[in-house]
Amino acid sequence: MTEIRTYRGHIRNWKALCEELKIEGAKTMSREEREPVILQRAYEEWGHDMGMHMHGMFAFAIWDGEKQELFCLRDPFGTKPFYYYLTEEGKLLYGTMIRDILRDPAYHKELNEDMLQIFLSLTYVAGEDTFFKGIKKLMPGRYLVWKPASDNAEAGGSVEITRYFVPTFCPDEEPALEDWADEIHTTLQEIMKEVKDEDEKADSFLSGGVDSSYVLAMSDAQMTDSCGYDEPRFDESGLAKQTADLLGRGFSRCRITPEEYFAIVPYVMENMEQPLGDASAIAFTLGCLATAKHTKLCYSGEGSDEFFGGYNMYRNAPRYGDNLKNFYVGNTNIMKEEEKEKILLRYDPENLPINLVKDIYEETEGLDPLAKMSDVDIQIWLEGDIYLNVDKMSTAAGLEIRMPLTDRRIFDIASRMPSRFKVNEEQNKVAFRTAAAKVLPEEIAFRKKLGFIVPIRIWLADERYNADVRARLTGSSAAKFFRTEELQAIYDEYVGGNSDLWRKIWTIYTFLVWYDIYFAD
Repeated sequence: MTEIRTYRGHIRNWKALCEELKIEGAKTMSREEREPVILQRAYEEWGHDMGMHMHGMFAFAIWDGEKQELFCLRDPFGTKPFYYYLTEEGKLLYGTMIRDILRDPAYHKELNEDMLQIFLSLTYVAGEDTFFKGIKKLMPGRYLVWKPASDNAEAGGSVEITRYFVPTFCPDEEPALEDWADEIHTTLQEIMKEVKDEDEKADSFLSGGVDSSYVLAMSDAQMTDSCGYDEPRFDESGLAKQTADLLGRGFSRCRITPEEYFAIVPYVMENMEQPLGDASAIAFTLGCLATAKHTKLCYSGEGSDEFFGGYNMYRNAPRYGDNLKNFYVGNTNIMKEEEKEKILLRYDPENLPINLVKDIYEETEGLDPLAKMSDVDIQIWLEGDIYLNVDKMSTAAGLEIRMPLTDRRIFDIASRMPSRFKVNEEQNKVAFRTAAAKVLPEEIAFRKKLGFIVPIRIWLADERYNADVRARLTGSSAAKFFRTEELQAIYDEYVGGNSDLWRKIWTIYTFLVWYDIYFAD
């Protein structure tokens, strides 16, 4: 007898699975009724190998009464989170939210201060550890089996973790650029048939970039949702509206003011459950709240940058060469070790971000530098920042987001594609943009990447908005971890004209806001 203990997600290929598993009446079931049945039958048919038969976004736990074991699995790229904690007595606490564990009296909340050094460099919580001592993430593409020590499922036991999916790159030199573009386009056409049921209605997030534009063009979404600012140099919403108008779709713009932005930071850090120094997460939250007023389901375009070479820094890959393994831990490394040693009261020279990716470089030995950079970002950055943000803040807003480009079938194409079809001297995401140009004008498909930029670098220096930032940098919580005079010096230098320091200030600030929510008296 199997029992679904917890589940969050969306199984895309449910129709194919129901046919293969001979599940009758699935089309008349609601999604809430259907997906637990699919999980149970898939487990009964394939056991621990079930993850490789499913496409979509999911994390779940299944109790196997016959084997007396708990089976927990997270999807290949970590779009949905899963956390666990093994007590001294051997009891497993687990859930898709950290608060599932925090509310259990068997867990005694304690800060994992070691994570602070990692966070200050990367701006997010990378790897399997969290800021809560003992609480770990089940990393993407892995499953966990917990066996109690006795017939009593609540006492004694051990945890075994197995990796069922490893991102693997095997370049195929034979296909031409158009062949790759055709395969991307055909595959996305098939995936778009699965991302929602016939009776579901979805909006689509839309920025000025090619990813969200391509997803929109391939979907039947009739309404688009975008964020914008009064500061023109940061505002992509005008470009987004041009795309929506060209495709004949409706357009909704969420105007974000600095007052709203700063006011909602505590809400974001509380619902994120761990600190996140990604400034775009705050804007994304406001976008989710606005979108949730008129829909409960929305598409988003995450995933293709990491798969197909979308970041501008990937164009520097050839000149990094073998030196990558000595410094590259993702595209958000903002603080050097000597800087952290200068500002932290307690600094451990052995606690280095590069330690998180040593295994990844061993897996990619012999591959070109771009493949190595992509693999680091796929395994560390996507899970720890992008997908965490999407999941936590959409959930808090009561909005479900589905990401068609984050799919094992899309990655399979990217894993076989030579780097020259991803990045060249003039352009990034070359093959992906060529595919998008089949349904988008070239000026949109090949538009320069802007990124989800925020005017925070301006607002942080404005005394009308930054009072809380200034107060926290020298406050009592900051004094527990930092040399506050050094934080003040960084802030003064930023206000004095060194605008590049804004990321460091913002990362420290978000940690302090989060800490006061979860640990302050």
